[in-house]
Amino acid sequence: MEEGSGLVMGFEGSANKIGIGIVGRKGEILANVRHTFITPPGEGFLPKDTARHHRRWVLKLVQAALDEAKIVPSHLEALAYTKGPGMGAPLASVGIVVRMLAAMWKKPIVPVNHCVAHIEMGRLVTGATDPVVLYVSGGNTQVIAYSHNRYRIFGETIDIAVGNCLDRFARVIGLSNDPSPGYNIEQYAKRGSRYVDLPYVVKGMDVSFSGILSFIERDAPGRLATGYTKEDLCFSLQETVFAMLVEITERAMAHCGQKDVLIVGGVGCNLRLQEMMASMVSQRTHGQLCAIDDRYAIDNGAMIAWTGQLLYHGGFSAPISACTTTQRYRTDEVHVTWRD
Repeated sequence: MEEGSGLVMGFEGSANKIGIGIVGRKGEILANVRHTFITPPGEGFLPKDTARHHRRWVLKLVQAALDEAKIVPSHLEALAYTKGPGMGAPLASVGIVVRMLAAMWKKPIVPVNHCVAHIEMGRLVTGATDPVVLYVSGGNTQVIAYSHNRYRIFGETIDIAVGNCLDRFARVIGLSNDPSPGYNIEQYAKRGSRYVDLPYVVKGMDVSFSGILSFIERDAPGRLATGYTKEDLCFSLQETVFAMLVEITERAMAHCGQKDVLIVGGVGCNLRLQEMMASMVSQRTHGQLCAIDDRYAIDNGAMIAWTGQLLYHGGFSAPISACTTTQRYRTDEVHVTWRD
């Protein structure tokens, strides 16, 4: 492979996963390696510990990505990294490494919005052109549609993200964090059969999950003592929160006129959510549900590399002094130059 071959290396480290990806100009994914910081059951991940994990793994993963792609740094055209949103310390730890490598390798840097990267990765992998997007993860819950060079937010959580709700309940009932608490809730829910009525909180186009979480946390010990199982509680929580997400997504489709739905973010690889959303899309518009598996739904470096490609070849990069990180970076702040 020749120097200046148009490859971009992407660095993702906004939460408990550190990922490095290498993507070509046409979206060909040459490498996508990742390592997850997993804590003991019942515990979450603190920013300082997560940052320490990222520092320990980032250079190992950079070398692993170069090896997987069978290239050397001189073949790269630019480096892209997650500017935000995310956890402050993990973001900063990865940002420092990107600035260091850019200086060593003499490469331009492209700061990337994490949320937009999820959307563009979903569009690349599924071939979706102009869908309503449901972005669901541990830190974000948004219903999005594209209009006039922005990804417009039509609805979102007013408190905690749906993934955070699921993860925290998994800790309450002692489920493992390996490979992730949300995945383990999904497996338990498949074996549940008794539905528990939970608060259903949709406020126009927005949703709220904190009250549902408080209710089921308080209710769980009594339910478990009277014959309900952990599987029943996981089933009930999933069915309730996913129904809320389907409702606001359908309302966005009605407003925007789209026929297709794209689900992105870590919660998006939940098969029950995909099933419920596909049913709604089929009944409403005979459209298509576009969904991706855990390789690209969960935080990964390839999504940052691909969005970096779109930005860089649209003429955007940033001086090293401006390559900072931020915990708050709204999806609709990004000027989307690569779409009509």
